[in-house]
Formats: sequence, C-alpha cells, structure tokens
Amino acid sequence: MTIVPDAPAAIFYPESDGKPMADNTKQFEAIVMIQGGIDALFRHDPDVFVAGDLFWYPVEGHPEIVVAPDALVVFGRPKGHRGSYRQWQEGGIAPQVVFETLSPSNRVSEMLRKHRFYERHGVEEYYIYNPDTGALDGWLRGPLGLEELAEMRGWVSPRLGVSFDLDGIDLVLRSPDGARFLTYLELSASADAERQRADAERQRADDLGRELARLRALLGERPEV
Repeated sequence: MTIVPDAPAAIFYPESDGKPMADNTKQFEAIVMIQGGIDALFRHDPDVFVAGDLFWYPVEGHPEIVVAPDALVVFGRPKGHRGSYRQWQEGGIAPQVVFETLSPSNRVSEMLRKHRFYERHGVEEYYIYNPDTGALDGWLRGPLGLEELAEMRGWVSPRLGVSFDLDGIDLVLRSPDGARFLTYLELSASADAERQRADAERQRADDLGRELARLRALLGERPEV
C-alpha cells in the first residue's frame, strides 16, 4: 500500500495584531502626514509602494518574524492594496525607507528590537520622530549596518529627496521642490481655499462677460453667436 504523506498545513500570516495604529492624536496626525506626503510625492511613479502600519514579513515560513512600521517605502514594487508585505512575493525587495512615530506606550526594548529588525533585514534609511518632545533621529545604512546620523535638521533623504526640519517640536518634511508636507486638516483648508479662489475667478469672468454684453448693447452691436 502506498502511503501518501499529509500535505503541509498552510502557514497563516496575520494581517493585524488587534492594536490601534496610534495611541493618541499627535502620533496619528504625524503618521498620516508622513505616509500621505510620501505617497503623494511619488503618486506618478507606478513602481514606488508606500504604506502605513502594514505588517512586513521578510522570511517565508516564519510568521513570527514580523514588524509593522508606521510608514514604509519600497522602490521597485508596484502600487496596489496588500493585506501585508510578504517579501518573498515582492521580488525579495525589502522596504528601503521606514519611519516610526513614537507614543508614550513605546518602550526602549521595543524600539531596540525594531532597530535590530530593520538592520538585519536590509532597511537603508530609518527615521524616528517623537511628536511629544520633538526628538528626531535617523540612521543610514553604511559598511557597518545602520549608522546614526549626527544631525537631522537639514538632512535630505537619499532615497526620497525629502528634507527634514523642526518647527518647535513639530516635524517639517519638504519635498524636493521645497513644498512642505501638510496635515490632513491643512490639506482640507488648502483645498477649500483653492475652491473659493476658483469660484471667485469664475464669478469675475461671468461679471466681465455680462458687462461686455451690456456695453455692446449700448453701442448697438449685435451679440456674438
């Protein structure tokens, strides 16, 4: 009798740990600003994938080896929705840039574990921002692994082309053209202002059209068809 071995059980890779993305409004606002600003910066490049709070599994068959950066950027992978970033399904490409935004619940041991994870699994640039204190730190991959940057204010990311600064304790990121990354509220206010400007321009054009028609009528000109 031929004995057929049991098929190996499918490995489950969770897409959530049940924890919130952020612990408070400051952290949430910073995460959205960072992820949204980078995503908008590369919106026309189909091969730059940007995500926030997404599980990254670097090793097939090991669901216990996982981390969820607050924001991650992968050059060389297409945009699109994913339940998690499984590196072996992504051409073996690791996220090159990751961001962490601290909250009061973060522990030193947790951040050390993440630092070791990013160093071991190929991250090129790693940035940490604390919205409660304004602390801003960064690391860049060098011959010895992730090496800490001496000064973050004025630093320009080699991969992103984004510059870093602080306004008080608030993080300021600027795109290569100097435009500052905006929060969702600032983007909404800017969109409202642009709509009002466009409405005012349309009203001005309508008023000029009516005035021109009135003047032509006074001069006895026939209106244009």
